[in-house]
Amino acid sequence: MKKIVIFGGGSGLSQMLKGLKLFPIDITAVVSVSDNGGSTLRLRKDFKIPAVGDISKVMLAMSNTDKDIVNLMNYRFTHSRALGNHSIKNLLLTALLEQKGNFTNAIPVFSKLLDIEGQVLPITEDNAELLAITDDNKKVIGESNITKTKKKIKKVMYDRKVKANPDVLTAIKEADLIIFSAGSLLTSILPNIIINSVVEAINKSKAPKLYICNLVTQPGETDNFKVSDHIKILNEYLGKNAINMVIANDSPIPPDLATKYATEEQKDPVIIDEKELKKLKVRVIKDKIYTIEDNYLRHDTLKTAYLVFSILMGKE
Repeated sequence: MKKIVIFGGGSGLSQMLKGLKLFPIDITAVVSVSDNGGSTLRLRKDFKIPAVGDISKVMLAMSNTDKDIVNLMNYRFTHSRALGNHSIKNLLLTALLEQKGNFTNAIPVFSKLLDIEGQVLPITEDNAELLAITDDNKKVIGESNITKTKKKIKKVMYDRKVKANPDVLTAIKEADLIIFSAGSLLTSILPNIIINSVVEAINKSKAPKLYICNLVTQPGETDNFKVSDHIKILNEYLGKNAINMVIANDSPIPPDLATKYATEEQKDPVIIDEKELKKLKVRVIKDKIYTIEDNYLRHDTLKTAYLVFSILMGKE
């Protein structure tokens, strides 16, 4: 069975995995653990642990359990002051961290509970904050603050030295395809590739490096970005011409929905700029890869996963 390693954060990576898990692929999902919003922030402060929110969300996306269990795991105690807005999945993973001491020993137990095939790995066991440097050399500390800042970000790093999870380095070494998921580029994807040993392992690998491009831009992170701009950011951290393949949407978004995104969320469709991509030596795989759910754009998980599987099988 072919092996993939896919890097990402919470929502974007979870969406990708819903489709990928349906194909005969050995999946290792590598998740950033620097989220510091909402329930996750309070748990980090109370228990001095890395972020559990994105890990638990990705694990639930990978699970093969029934809908009632999924709904239970997503349940939040909205009417309790003591348990305010903590989800069951976050509390369970936090309890396992308390019992087992680290993600390495806690995640396998949670995986059995959720009936997960493949593996989910945190990029690090260290409890570190994400740090961004703006164009005017100001520091912005914390993932949620980076997302909210209106200033252009020129560099992302951690606030302390961080050690890569050794299992991630092993998975990279064994991978047939290395994927950078759709999702928040600066705060979900980059936290996985700002650790030197991870970058070294990726560069040593002979596996193709694929980026699944976002459908729309993200305010404060990728305003006015075309497909090539996303890849240039990844290459800035990975090295010149590191990314050699991209899956991108080439189908127009319905005008009313495009207008809604532009006016209400300041998000625009990401345009495929093929001439610039050719200069970057990136092979473009384009298709209609979106679907509309409850008047929101989402990646078509099955179509995107099929394109990834076709790459693995040499059909794309």
